[in-house]
Amino acid sequence: MKIGDFKISEDLPKINNPCSIAMLKPWIDVGRVGSLSISQLCKSLKAIEIGRLSEPGMFFDFTRYRPYMKVVDDKKILEIPNTIIYYAEDNITGNNFIFLKLREPHMLGENYANSVAEILTYFGVSEYCRIGGMYDSVPHTRPIIVTGTLTEEQNILTGNLISPRKNTYQGPTSIVNLVAEMVTEADILTTSLMAHLPQYAQLDEDHMATYKLMQVLSSLYGFSDSFYDLEKGKKQYSDLDEAIEKNSQINSLVKQLEIYYDNILSTNHTNKEHFSEDIEIFLKEMGNRLSGPEDFRDYLPKDIQ
Repeated sequence: MKIGDFKISEDLPKINNPCSIAMLKPWIDVGRVGSLSISQLCKSLKAIEIGRLSEPGMFFDFTRYRPYMKVVDDKKILEIPNTIIYYAEDNITGNNFIFLKLREPHMLGENYANSVAEILTYFGVSEYCRIGGMYDSVPHTRPIIVTGTLTEEQNILTGNLISPRKNTYQGPTSIVNLVAEMVTEADILTTSLMAHLPQYAQLDEDHMATYKLMQVLSSLYGFSDSFYDLEKGKKQYSDLDEAIEKNSQINSLVKQLEIYYDNILSTNHTNKEHFSEDIEIFLKEMGNRLSGPEDFRDYLPKDIQ
């Protein structure tokens, strides 16, 4: 069966009023928090693949998304990058989910977005939730901030797991944002969750941020708390502590970021102390400083990067 440019399995299970949770790479997937979260949900809920693009080369440049050769049972298999659709039912809550592993298209972006929107409308999804991660002026020594665009009822469910910060970003973005516009016109609820990661660390896989994002998803959709292991994140950030402690320059940056977090970002801050002029300037310019050309990973050991 063909829906848009997707080839869908002919042997579909009964899918009842599903919620769709989607990640997009490489955009808004720093620390692979979106990828890791979707993969863990698929594994824990025993999700099955129900579709993928019939001709991914229509949308993707394979010199940028490289095909991957692997050996299975002594046989070489070529894996071609694709957008994959999974289905799962949570046996505890009875809720149905469609998970989307989206990729940023290099060509025919409007067609790609339209095909994804067709999938969502065909299966009658009740909600399209986009998850991911972005770099921000935050220290790894404080709780990971997650911001989101949710309903009032969902905000109540998440309690203090969600920051009230509003997204005021203006600038380059993904053509895949068209999907949200298209499904909104079809009266499908669109929501989003974004984990904010320390820019100076830039870990390939940020397990602490993934754990926090999974916490929020569990509060919204009733997933088991056992779906993700906090110990991975603790160990990773502990290693980061040790690496940073040995470098005075980046250690100083982290202390300044802690001031910024405690007095500007934290939802619980009550400190009204007056800062020196240098600190006041720092607080105002933190965003620009961290988006500058210096790459703070140069100060970290390779095993932490």
